[in-house]
Amino acid sequence: MQFKESPTVEFKHELTDGVKREIIAFANTQGGELYIGIDDDGTVVGLENAHKTLEAVSSMLHDSIQPDILVHTYLSVEIMENKEIVKISVSRGTRRPYHLKNKGMKSSGVFIRYGTSVTNASEENIRQMILESDGTNFETMRSLQQDLTFKEATMVFEKQSLKFGSEQQRTLGLISDEGYYTNLGLLFSDQCEHTIKCARYLGNDKLDFQDRKEFTGSILTQVEDAFEYLTLYNAKSAHFEGLQRIEQESFPTYALREALINAATHRDYSFSGSILIHLFQNRLEIVSVGGLVKGLTLEDIELGISQSRNPKLANVFYRLKWIESYGTGLQRMKESYKQSTEQPFWIVGPNAFVVTLPKKTIDTPTSEDGLLNDWLKGHPEFTTKELEVYLDKSKATVRKIIADLLEKNRITRIGNGPSTRYQVKG
Repeated sequence: MQFKESPTVEFKHELTDGVKREIIAFANTQGGELYIGIDDDGTVVGLENAHKTLEAVSSMLHDSIQPDILVHTYLSVEIMENKEIVKISVSRGTRRPYHLKNKGMKSSGVFIRYGTSVTNASEENIRQMILESDGTNFETMRSLQQDLTFKEATMVFEKQSLKFGSEQQRTLGLISDEGYYTNLGLLFSDQCEHTIKCARYLGNDKLDFQDRKEFTGSILTQVEDAFEYLTLYNAKSAHFEGLQRIEQESFPTYALREALINAATHRDYSFSGSILIHLFQNRLEIVSVGGLVKGLTLEDIELGISQSRNPKLANVFYRLKWIESYGTGLQRMKESYKQSTEQPFWIVGPNAFVVTLPKKTIDTPTSEDGLLNDWLKGHPEFTTKELEVYLDKSKATVRKIIADLLEKNRITRIGNGPSTRYQVKG
């Protein structure tokens, strides 16, 4: 009886490491049969100890291939032309891609059958196999990258006095039951592929940039760093009404925080694009990739109906106390603008959600400001630093105010350098 190799039949003269590649390729493609003890031309040469070879194959499959491929293989010793051979029947696997354990789900460790040959699977082949095996839920799909570290995420958890070991990572969904890192794990890892991009503009359009910034690393540190960046350019002012200190901000801190966390929580991570933050002179725009979750309308979410696209990610943010309660974000953003004539608004596209926060007008003290005059009456002698603390303004702004007071001969300078003080004229 003469055999021929085909897309579903392969021959091996003896057991070698190449058998692993052949079995992986069959499981990742359409299945097939591998015969050990038959030459490439179909000549049956047999094996000296077929049963020992069968045991070696079983150990090889168990120790060298992931996920567990044994359930999709059937090993047997067959007699052909009075000679013993080993037959390995492989069915198409349900947890593709199967790969060499020591290589991971990289192209170098994943193989597919192409005609009668075995070739390395491309990254796109691997992604498609993951999608077919794991379904379309981004968070629970196996990550293509498995060499992940969590230094940044661990630091964030430690600040909240929360543990972040392998047990917690499994509970949160960063590691699957089979021991693979999921896409959720990739988001929290130092190797996160998604980023947050910020840009500041000189005007109210995108013609002239002031600066650009891109935040990388764990999604947790990206959110923290982006919020710190926005806070840096969120102008503040303060004054006293009687004994009460009244503070003003260009953008309410709560609205900034909520808009940023919402963008990170609800974006569609199956898209490779970044979260975009545009800081104009009159507004702030945060663009999150992915429209509304299927079935929800803009009216629904404004009424407080919450359906997270990434429930496991949202759960982690909730544990970190970044999310206070579900479904209240947009309403509370509006409430933070209740004293303002302009209100935040949002635009929904097929694959984008844009939040716009108007910049509030801040009353800047001048040398004629009545509140500043009251402060000067109570501080006949003061330093630049003391005035900075009272006004909660930048050094540059305070220097302009002091220069104006000097020009109008309302104060005099005493001393020079760091010891400089100012005296209010009677």
